[in-house]
Amino acid sequence: MAEDYFEYRHTVGFEETNLVGNVYYVNYLRWQGRCREMFLQDKAPEILADLQDDLKLFTLKVDCEFFAEITAFDELSIRMRLTELGQTQLEFGFDYIKVTGGAEVLVARGRQRIACMRGPNTNTVPSLIPEALARALQPYGARPASLTGRTA
Repeated sequence: MAEDYFEYRHTVGFEETNLVGNVYYVNYLRWQGRCREMFLQDKAPEILADLQDDLKLFTLKVDCEFFAEITAFDELSIRMRLTELGQTQLEFGFDYIKVTGGAEVLVARGRQRIACMRGPNTNTVPSLIPEALARALQPYGARPASLTGRTA
């Protein structure tokens, strides 16, 4: 059975911890971005050329709620799900799972809201979510409607 999330696996390094030895909070946000990038590379590679042209994925909002500390060499599974798909914006949910010898513990949960934009940097305007991206997201959560049936 296929999972309903996209998974990015990560081993925490010393450079991601603070002086006390636990993971510095900004790294959770970096891992959200990395998970999103790996999703695009693995599941929607045709979008990468579009990003080099004029498509821009603007991150409008991120958040993360922490439940347990993690430290160097902890093994993580960052699991991304689509929680909302509109016409020009989408939202992802992220579960941060510490994996130890087969046991899984939810250590944090986050969200990320993204807007699709097009045009030169001096004149970007909202753009419909590309059909290829919407198709690639279908298995990972909220069931997208057709492009014409989606709401903002």
